Amino acid sequence: ELWHGPTCAFKDLALQILPFLLTTSASKVSGGKKTVILVATSGDTGKAALEGFKDVEGTEIMVFYPSDGVSPMQKLQMDTQEGNNVSVYAIHGNFDDAQSGVKRIFTDPEIGAKLKENNMLFSSANSINWGRLAPQIVYYVSSYCDLLNAGKNPENGFNVAVPTGNFGNILAAYYAKLMGVPVAKLICASNANKVLTDFLQTGVYDRNRDFYTTISPSMDILISSNLERMLFEISNRDDKKTKEWQKSLKETGKYQVDADVKAKLDELFFGGYCDDEKTKATIKTVYDKYGYLCDTHTAVAIAVYEEYKAKTGDDKPVVIASTASPYKFAASVLDALGNKASEDEFETVEQLSKLTNTTPPTPIKA
Repeated sequence: ELWHGPTCAFKDLALQILPFLLTTSASKVSGGKKTVILVATSGDTGKAALEGFKDVEGTEIMVFYPSDGVSPMQKLQMDTQEGNNVSVYAIHGNFDDAQSGVKRIFTDPEIGAKLKENNMLFSSANSINWGRLAPQIVYYVSSYCDLLNAGKNPENGFNVAVPTGNFGNILAAYYAKLMGVPVAKLICASNANKVLTDFLQTGVYDRNRDFYTTISPSMDILISSNLERMLFEISNRDDKKTKEWQKSLKETGKYQVDADVKAKLDELFFGGYCDDEKTKATIKTVYDKYGYLCDTHTAVAIAVYEEYKAKTGDDKPVVIASTASPYKFAASVLDALGNKASEDEFETVEQLSKLTNTTPPTPIKA
């Protein structure tokens, strides 16, 4: 469970550390400029970043989220954010629109000139910022230590299953592997927006497809920005090749990697996906079988891991990254357990608590 932080999301660890990393480095290089943090969010990053940067001196933070692309609890968490340096904007569109818009703002010369005029500079709290990604490597080092402490010495390594949309958390697991943590197979779990599954299976990345709004909204993404870093690494850091693929993605919406890179992907990854119906069925099965309540993203990872195990027979120890509290998606979790959710989000939280005899996390209660 990677979500025991102030906003009940796996991004909390990094986003509690990032303000310190950012303000320390800014004090050395920014020449006294105010740092304006721009964030695009599919639900979790926004609140975690707002909480991390609230009232941090020398910074302002602006978060953009798709108005119909986050859960009611995620929306409430962002809209009720406290702090004198925070602002939140709902946009028409999906996460990809928010992320593309933010990237355009970063590179707009007119806005750049305006910032300079007002003694400001831009930064990001999305995983395009290395300071967001690096702390997540700790998760996989820590998981390995937990396995060892539990008396399990995975001689042939252990597998990792991660629910992912923007490819950041699973990329952190890959970096941990490069650093010597004995991660064996990286199991990349997608929802109905299965652009990553198709890519890992075919070597063709194609975002020209229908976009689905699902019950695992933090993964509703068709442009996985961290994949660029991955491709750079496994193409032997060939920046020209990586740049060509990204150019093709921008211009045509697709690209195809070469045979060498595809072979490395096959060796490292397994890609699978899980639609809403299967996600709900997995939540119910896991609860009935183990008495364990998981959210709609963790359930995707569990379902894809089960598919991987059935297909390969690989029974190495596995670490499944649980990325959010079930109470952030209470209506969908209740529905999965066969109960109709209330119209009121707070009542829904109460319903889920009574039904499962579990306690909502303190930040959700607040």
